[in-house]
Amino acid sequence: MDPLGAPSQFVDIDSLPGWTDAYEAKQLDSHQNPIEKVQAGVRSPFPYRKDINEKIILWKGDVALLNCTAIVNTSNESLTDKNPVSESIFMHAGPDLRDELQKLKGCRTGEAKLTKGFNLAARFIIHTVGPKYKSRYRTAAESSLYSCYRNVLQLAKEQAMCSVGFCVVNSLKRCYPLEDATHIALRTVRRFLEIHGETLEKVVFAVSELEEATYQKLLPLYFPRSLEEEIRSLPYLPADIGNAEGEPVVPERQIRITEKPGVPDDASDEEGLEADLSFIGSHAFARMEGDVDKQRRLILQGQLSEAALQKQHQRNYNRWLCQARAEDLSDIASLKALYQTGVDNCGRTVMVVVGRNIPVTLIDMEKALLYFIHVMDHIAVKEYVLVYFHTLTNDYNQLDSNFLKKLYDIVDAKYKRNLKALYFVHPTFRSKV
Repeated sequence: MDPLGAPSQFVDIDSLPGWTDAYEAKQLDSHQNPIEKVQAGVRSPFPYRKDINEKIILWKGDVALLNCTAIVNTSNESLTDKNPVSESIFMHAGPDLRDELQKLKGCRTGEAKLTKGFNLAARFIIHTVGPKYKSRYRTAAESSLYSCYRNVLQLAKEQAMCSVGFCVVNSLKRCYPLEDATHIALRTVRRFLEIHGETLEKVVFAVSELEEATYQKLLPLYFPRSLEEEIRSLPYLPADIGNAEGEPVVPERQIRITEKPGVPDDASDEEGLEADLSFIGSHAFARMEGDVDKQRRLILQGQLSEAALQKQHQRNYNRWLCQARAEDLSDIASLKALYQTGVDNCGRTVMVVVGRNIPVTLIDMEKALLYFIHVMDHIAVKEYVLVYFHTLTNDYNQLDSNFLKKLYDIVDAKYKRNLKALYFVHPTFRSKV
C-alpha cells in the first residue's frame, strides 16, 4: 500500500494511449503519399474494425503494475517459475499469493487458473503455463500456446472481467520463437474479440523493450487501424491464420467434403440436394442412440429415472473433461491422428481421424480418450462431420471394440446429436463387417 499522499506506482490503463491513438498521432505527422488504389473486394481476413482497435493497448512496462481487472502470470506446471514477470508479480502481490498458489496444486500446460490479486492494483491474477518449444513438435506447441491465450480470455469472460493485462506468455526459458508466438497471441485475441467483444472493454499487451518491436511489427496484421493499413499488411500474413477462433490449422490438411462424391455439382437439382441433407443424421446409426429398449427397461424397473441417468452421465463426462484439460496431452497431439480440416459445403466443421497414426499398442489409450474429449468438446457444440481414413492401417492400428464402447458411453449427448455425417475412407472387409 502506498503511503498517504505518495504517488502510486501502479498504472491506470485508462491513462495509457490506445492502439488507435498512437496511429492517429503518427498520421498527423506523416507526409507519406496515400496508398495506391487496389482491386475492389481485396480484404484481409482481419479487416479494419475501429470498435475492436479501441479495446487494444500496447504498453512497454511491467504487467504487475497495471490497474485492471486481471493480469496474466506466465509460469511452469508447479507455478513456481522464476522469470522476471512472475518475480515482479510475487513481489508486488505479497506473501499471501504463494499460500494461495499452493492450494491450486499446479497448472497444466495450456491451462489457466485464477487467484486474487492481493496487494496488486489488479483484482485477479490469471496463471497460465506456456509450452516448451521443440521444432519436431511444433504443431502441439502451437495448439498449447493457443490454449493459454484462449483459456485466459474464456476465464475473463466467465468472471465478467472488464479488462485483462497480458504479459508475453512464451518465456525465454521455454525456447518459443518470439515472432511465431506473437502471431498466435494476436490472432487469438482478435478472434475472441470478434465473437465476444462485448464482454471485454480493454486488452493490454504489456511487453519488454526486447519484445516491443515484434509487437509493433505484427499488430497491424491483426488489428489494422485503417483500410490502407489493412491492405498494406495483407501480404505479410502467414499461411496459417488459424480457424474461426484463431486455433492453428495446418493448410495441407484441409479437405473439401461433398454430399455426393464423384457426382458433378450440376448433376442433381436443388430439390434433390435438400432431400439428401434432410436425411443425413436422421437415421439411427448417425444418432448413435444405443440400446433404447434396455434404457427404457431400467427406467420401468425403477432402478434409475431418465433425469437421474442424464444427470449421472453429465457428471461423469464433466469429470473426464476436467481431467482432459488438466492432463499434458502433447505426446498424443504429436501423433496427428485427430485434427480439424475446415468446413464442408454446408458450413459444418470437418474432423479427420487418421487410423494409421494411432499406434494402439504403443500409447496410453486412456490419454487418447482424454485427447479426443479435449479436442472435440467445443467442436461438438455445433453440427460437425467425421472422416475416418483407414488407408495403410495395420493390426496395431485397430481400435479395440471395448475402447469404442467406452468412448460411446462417456461422451456427452451433444457428440451424438450434432454428428451429421460419418465418412469411412478405404474400409477393409473386416472394418465393413
